[in-house]
Amino acid sequence: MCGRWATGVAVVTGRDASGAPLGMAVNSFTSLSLTPPLVLFCPALSSSTWPGIRTSGRFAVNILGAEQETLAAAFSRSGGPKFDGVELESLPDGLPALRGAIARLVCDIEAVHPGGDHEIVVGRVIHTQQDEHPPLLFYRGRTSAMTLG
Repeated sequence: MCGRWATGVAVVTGRDASGAPLGMAVNSFTSLSLTPPLVLFCPALSSSTWPGIRTSGRFAVNILGAEQETLAAAFSRSGGPKFDGVELESLPDGLPALRGAIARLVCDIEAVHPGGDHEIVVGRVIHTQQDEHPPLLFYRGRTSAMTLG
């Protein structure tokens, strides 16, 4: 049933304790509050990426554009080298950012709450960047480019 709800596609990135980049695709990303600026996403308890990001206390949300279906697929995989061939940029605080993302938000972890087989991660937004390009959408198990008219 929830597959009939269209969402954007985002990749949450961070660094582990050794400084290596981490990343995972999420479609549970949403705005929570404007004042203060808060967002949330919901990683699975089974995620191998989330524990490293959680330990660092900070993450970036990269909102993918219509041309980035390949990135969505790469970061949706569990395990394996997700960053092979991926062009990265460094955000002001050193977090990895995906080149070409249509928006980026740097967040400090504000709170983590239980949510069934996931956790609900609340992030306080401390920095943003954006471009004016069409988004990548996720609907009924597939990604699709959206055209702006």
